[in-house]
Amino acid sequence: MSNSGKASASADIKGANAGVKDRIILTTERVLCYIVLILITFLCLFSFYVLIINTTRSHPDIQKGFSFLPGKSFIVNMKNVLANENIPVIKGMFNSLFVAACSAVLSVYFSALTAFAIHAYNFRLKKFAFTFILLVMMVPTQVSALGFVKMIGDWKLLNSYIPLIVPSIAAPVVFFFIKQYMDSVLPMELIEAARIDGAREFRIFNQIVLPLMKPALAVQLIFTFVSSWNNYFIPSLLINKASKKTLPLLIAQLRSADFLKFDMGQVYMMIAFAIVPVIIVYICLSKFIVRGVTLGGVKG
Repeated sequence: MSNSGKASASADIKGANAGVKDRIILTTERVLCYIVLILITFLCLFSFYVLIINTTRSHPDIQKGFSFLPGKSFIVNMKNVLANENIPVIKGMFNSLFVAACSAVLSVYFSALTAFAIHAYNFRLKKFAFTFILLVMMVPTQVSALGFVKMIGDWKLLNSYIPLIVPSIAAPVVFFFIKQYMDSVLPMELIEAARIDGAREFRIFNQIVLPLMKPALAVQLIFTFVSSWNNYFIPSLLINKASKKTLPLLIAQLRSADFLKFDMGQVYMMIAFAIVPVIIVYICLSKFIVRGVTLGGVKG
């Protein structure tokens, strides 16, 4: 065999060895990634498993400690929760659903309208308005809570859903996400073409802009709905009537019950009532979350 043939064979052997080595490294990396993902998934789902298990156990069983096996008190716990006259669970779920749905729809619509105004119009204070909205994002709710509650009391709107729904229109986080998404998918040429065709601004927004923004709107609808559904701080300051209380307030009320009347089985059942609708929303609309977050993070 000539020297060139030997060199070629040696190169082929080295290439094959390098290929095998690369495949081993790639396989090892994939295995490690799968192990990490399985561990993270287990940690995320374990709390839900504990919740489901504890809804089936009685209060004495829960006090004994954690168990991997379900109990036999699921029906009893559900009947106790539904029969508790001081904790109107079904009414609380409807209250939470009404407040969360209205807040989500108003927040997303008016945030998209504001983002459209910043995106499509040029005016003197445009940059200042955008910066100011972002600055409002950094103000914690607790800072303005005392003045807000005093103002609502002066307006005689305590035990009303108006102060829980209307302020959600001003949502800087929702505005910022939709504005970034709008910059990536809404060219000004499309808006100008609609104007040339004689379409008015609200028609352009409702019939052209909103359909293009469906993934972003769906994502923010979900996030805003969940945030409002889980909101406890502001409703606890404004709502006192049992018939007006939302589900987080009822859970806190049950949790703070007298020791002799305290029942952990009922508490876990109440938490299950509160979390199941959120899980259903995520399962049904998870594809919009992935699509909206992916496209919203790409500009150009």
